[in-house]
Amino acid sequence: MKQILFDFLDGLRANLLYDPASPMIFSTSLFLFLFLGVALVYTALDKKVTARLLFITLFSYYFYYKSSGFYFFLLAVVTVSDFLLALAVDWSFNRSTRYAETGRKPWSARFFMFLSLLIDLGLLAYFKYAHFFSDIWASLSGKNWITWDIFLPVGISFFTFQSMSYTIDVYRRELKPLHNLLDYAFYVSFFPQLVAGPIVRARDFIPQIRKPLAVDSVMFGQGVFLIFAGLFKKAIISDYISVNFVERIFDNPSLYSGVENLFGVYGYALQIYCDFSGYSDMAIGLALLLGFHFPQNFNSPYKAWSVTEFWHRWHISLSTWLRDYLYISMGGNRKGKIRTYFNLFMTMLLGGLWHGASWNFVMWGGLHGVALALHKGFRSLLGRKKGEESHGWKKAMAVFLTFHFVCFCWIFFRNQSFENSWVMIGRIFTAFHPEVFVQMIQGYKGVFILMLLGYLLHFCPDRWQQWAERGMIRLPLIGQALLLVALIYCVIQIKSSDIQPFIYFQF
Repeated sequence: MKQILFDFLDGLRANLLYDPASPMIFSTSLFLFLFLGVALVYTALDKKVTARLLFITLFSYYFYYKSSGFYFFLLAVVTVSDFLLALAVDWSFNRSTRYAETGRKPWSARFFMFLSLLIDLGLLAYFKYAHFFSDIWASLSGKNWITWDIFLPVGISFFTFQSMSYTIDVYRRELKPLHNLLDYAFYVSFFPQLVAGPIVRARDFIPQIRKPLAVDSVMFGQGVFLIFAGLFKKAIISDYISVNFVERIFDNPSLYSGVENLFGVYGYALQIYCDFSGYSDMAIGLALLLGFHFPQNFNSPYKAWSVTEFWHRWHISLSTWLRDYLYISMGGNRKGKIRTYFNLFMTMLLGGLWHGASWNFVMWGGLHGVALALHKGFRSLLGRKKGEESHGWKKAMAVFLTFHFVCFCWIFFRNQSFENSWVMIGRIFTAFHPEVFVQMIQGYKGVFILMLLGYLLHFCPDRWQQWAERGMIRLPLIGQALLLVALIYCVIQIKSSDIQPFIYFQF
């Protein structure tokens, strides 16, 4: 009995400590069980606002520890520094008589804002780009450069951008700074959006922090629906087609025909959408169950009829962040057409580099930047108004072309090297071999059934999703809970026993 107890405690300790081989994300069984306990304690602290905020903040730090280990201290560094510097910026404005008289920003406010950017971007540059820039320096100087073994903390880009938006808004006099460190720590670290977004603006989230806890039946139903949809997209569709098809193609594109490479790209387009949007759906759903509203982050992006429209639908919180804090800061469209096109290009180029320290990401961002500039210039030549769109077969053709342009760019985004990207493109255009299509379908039946299902769900009319969401809301609480528990059970069984979807079907 004593040995059984020791084994149980050792297993519990191993599960609760950070494991770099198994970071905690929403679709892991450990998180799903922990969240049930967290929700119970959170509800019990209904009337004790400060205790409730402190409890969730501590759990958020633990969640980040389970994702990145010791590097959770970076979250605290960014939080405390930006909290204090935002107060310093506001203090500078309040004591400046020149600002009150002329509207010119005082030098001290600019200094504190610069210091905030230096800390945030400095940490981001060191942990995310040290290897990239050291390799560039080595190639330019011809000298061997020894780089440190730098671990990239999960989600550092998201919480850094979120904190930066707060200080920038205070500097722009669009937001009053918080005077309570706990409130700000809660905002930056709130675990649903911590490691993968959406990037929540302070102006939208802060007014919700100390509101009375109120989760009505509509919020609960929407939350359950989004968690259900997100789990299905992330843990069933994305994970399955990734492991069983996409990774094989992208790891060795030269071993496969052009038609297999092409469908590998289609598979990755669906995988990355289901991965990102599924995680965002779960984040928004979890926040709703805790009484908080997040903005929509994905809106059927492959239905877009232009690259511009694609970025209105894809990772909306990131694209609007880049627009408001990078594109507009560079001048936006206020300094002539040529400067507007350059600003669009540079925004997407830097957006590509934000995704990772790789020339492939730079290429991906650059291609999107060129496409955005060309689309804006083309619409200007045709005299098209903002928001005006084609209809009928013209719109269908525009959606088709936009989707395939985005898929072409995904080739660079997914591959680890330019060499693999060009090999894949070469195989598609020079070694297509359509005769292997039937054999490919037969060999990957489960994958293609999920791909077909995923694309059908994506391209179905919006009213179908609204109908399904309303249906979930109208279900009694026990029905919602049973559906969610059933899906969670399936996900846990798949992940814990390596059971793959459709294993019971003889395809």
